[in-house]
Amino acid sequence: MPHRALPRRALARAVTALTALLATVVGVVLVPTAAQAATVHYVALGDSYSSGVGAGPYDLSTCLRSQKSYAPLWAAANAVTSFAFPACGGAVTADVISKQLGALSATTTLVTITIGGNDAGFADVITSCRFGSTANCTAAVDKAKSFATATLPGRLDATYAAIRDRAPNARLVVLGYPRLFETGSCGVLAMSSYKRTILNEAADVLATVTAARAAAAGATFADARPFFTGHGVCAAAPWIRDVSGVIEAYHPNADGYRYGYLPTLDAALR
Repeated sequence: MPHRALPRRALARAVTALTALLATVVGVVLVPTAAQAATVHYVALGDSYSSGVGAGPYDLSTCLRSQKSYAPLWAAANAVTSFAFPACGGAVTADVISKQLGALSATTTLVTITIGGNDAGFADVITSCRFGSTANCTAAVDKAKSFATATLPGRLDATYAAIRDRAPNARLVVLGYPRLFETGSCGVLAMSSYKRTILNEAADVLATVTAARAAAAGATFADARPFFTGHGVCAAAPWIRDVSGVIEAYHPNADGYRYGYLPTLDAALR
């Protein structure tokens, strides 16, 4: 049967339909997704585990902020629209509320924080265990665990509420602390396996409390412990510093922030 040409009107409709289809296909390829197009205004709050103590080099402030901490690494990798970094070594919950929240606003879209370890006496506990007797270590750990379960929840609640008040449109990600130690053989000058074990147990208590309060505040808890497994003090490739300096001792090194904390945050934001 001979081919019959389409009437002009039908041909015009066909061309129009084809053009629309091509435009749709090109749009699917070229137009950014909502996630790609979204702006991210990121503020990193918290203590030394956020400021980057242990990674170095540090800025000229007294807060020991390092560009090798997980927060600036994440900001750089994700090309954020803005990034503020008021996290400060030594901070407790009251410091976050009084000194760091000025960086937040209604335009903030992401807030991260590590906080609570200093409230629970992190430095004193470590000192008691590293240089004191087993009895002194046990007493310090028990005191810290009691504080973490009885007093710290209220402080965390107040901190998260203050963040919500200043940044009502932000996603809040609360990062936990890693277990600091591997508990196998570690040489004659190391802490005993018992001391390292009870310090890790204290980290677990702190993680449990922090996760519960984060959930109550509608925040995301990012558990760092699985990502640091096998890389604590006494590991073959440790991501936590031992007694290598008074300030940096028992903080992540640069690998700990890059390969421990940064994946912790990435996983929480998926």
